[in-house]
Amino acid sequence: MATSSVLIRIDDNLKQQAFSVFEQYGMTATQAVKMFFAQVAKTHSIPLSLNYQATEPNEETKQAMLAADKGLNDCYEVNSAEELAKVMEKIYNE
Repeated sequence: MATSSVLIRIDDNLKQQAFSVFEQYGMTATQAVKMFFAQVAKTHSIPLSLNYQATEPNEETKQAMLAADKGLNDCYEVNSAEELAKVMEKIYNE
């Protein structure tokens, strides 16, 4: 099997913390990265929780939410990606 290299730049402190965890599991950083890549390839997803919820929306989002509540925004209902593309093109060309 052919192999290739991956070069990454990472904060030294983060690297040291991660290497310490790898060591506790008895593995090298290379083994840990290979495990990560294998899981991504197998599941076609990132094996981490990427959920992030801000405690409070920023000011721009607050204004957009208020405008939506007041019915000030244009709303479009579409039933397919093709319909969405047509609506977006129409808006873009206005």
